[in-house]
Amino acid sequence: MPTTTLLETLRAIVGPTHVITEGDMTAWEQDWRRRVRGKALAVVRPGNTTEVATLVKACAAAGTAIVPQGGNTGLAVGSTPDASGTQIVLSLARMNAVRNVDTANLTMTVEAGCILQNLQEVARNAGLLFPLSLAAEGSCTIGGNLGTNAGGTQVVRYGNTRDLCLGLEVVTAQGEVWSGLKGLRKDNTGYDLRDLFIGSEGTLGIITAASMKLYPQPAAKLTAWAAVPTMEHAVQLLGMAHKQLGAGLTGFEVMGQFALSLVGKHMPQLRVPFLGDAAAAWCVLLENSDSESEEHARGRFESLLEAAFEAGCVTDAVVAENLTQAQQLWHIRESIPLAQAEEGLNIKNDISIPISRIPAFVAHTDALLQSQIPGVRLVNFGHLGDGNLHYNVQAPAEGDAKAFLRDYEAQVNHLVYEAVAEFGGSFSAEHGIGELKADKLEKYQSPVALSMMRAIKNALDPQGIMNPGRVLRSA
Repeated sequence: MPTTTLLETLRAIVGPTHVITEGDMTAWEQDWRRRVRGKALAVVRPGNTTEVATLVKACAAAGTAIVPQGGNTGLAVGSTPDASGTQIVLSLARMNAVRNVDTANLTMTVEAGCILQNLQEVARNAGLLFPLSLAAEGSCTIGGNLGTNAGGTQVVRYGNTRDLCLGLEVVTAQGEVWSGLKGLRKDNTGYDLRDLFIGSEGTLGIITAASMKLYPQPAAKLTAWAAVPTMEHAVQLLGMAHKQLGAGLTGFEVMGQFALSLVGKHMPQLRVPFLGDAAAAWCVLLENSDSESEEHARGRFESLLEAAFEAGCVTDAVVAENLTQAQQLWHIRESIPLAQAEEGLNIKNDISIPISRIPAFVAHTDALLQSQIPGVRLVNFGHLGDGNLHYNVQAPAEGDAKAFLRDYEAQVNHLVYEAVAEFGGSFSAEHGIGELKADKLEKYQSPVALSMMRAIKNALDPQGIMNPGRVLRSA
């Protein structure tokens, strides 16, 4: 099908105003971190699942590749077109309806273009909780969260996006619609197709809607900020928190002093507790959600911290007195990536390690990088509660950040990924593979796993039109 004919067909399907081919297309063609800028044949914005299915059939007939896109907030270059000018960006932003909230079943059925923060508010208005929470929640969409199996700050209690999903509606690479939105917690009728599409980054089909789990709102939620002398002590504190708080432990974040110093430097209006304290090499942000009362929650929290003081794994701590203080503490944690960006270009690594081995990994890898690249600065922080670290590397203080990335990014990634493999971890914890890490998947994933992945890709997308070059470099 000639390009002009395809574009005419797409305009007929979704309406001329929803097929964008000219003007400023940066929002769709450039990735979130501004590392890559592609060129789309067109940005197509369908309004419902039928339109998605029809336009996929048209693209399949034309042999035209499709790049599904939600909020375009991914960090692994997984939702922007390549530079060929031949790919269609399929934006799901218009498909943002909440189809149903079932309070008895504790579920809501939502379309893929729904912004995560809006879903949190819908649940809250129904007196319930949708616990998925991450830094980009004001602009990321649930379809993208599902496509990358996003994590966030409450995985320690509620799991990744995969764990919050009960069913999907998906348009296949052939333009057929699979409707699996029953919202059942038990459904053993063959292969779990839901889990096949979650985390596939749009390479197998297009998620258009999902049934998501809801939870009762906690009666109270308390936040504490604790200073710990070593990473070993942070892991010890995590074990104590699991034992004393149980399912009430809904957040456990760790932050190195240098990461916090960047917040203090670039955002002086934020008061960072224990900043510069020699006895606080690391700080931990804990969240306790209680189903009984604030008094009960505070008592359990204070009991935990007293035991941690006695054990020597906490040297100082503050407990937020109200919601405003709690939000201020979380704002400090969430400001680390922005403060790091203010400091200059940097190398980001999203890794996971068995929690028991994280202290040894950090000590080993820190020393390795500092010996290989003198002056390098390490920005370590992340979700210790689920073993996920954002192990980032900043250029030397007086160095040229652009030159540092150019000269050292490949070496840094190699050293970090080799260490991750040595300690039994994963080089991609919650950001996905996208295009950025496709080559690394080829190296670090087992040949058997890669063979099975390619077989699935070839079976579901034999034309190779669904987000080509992402996850698997070739099928």
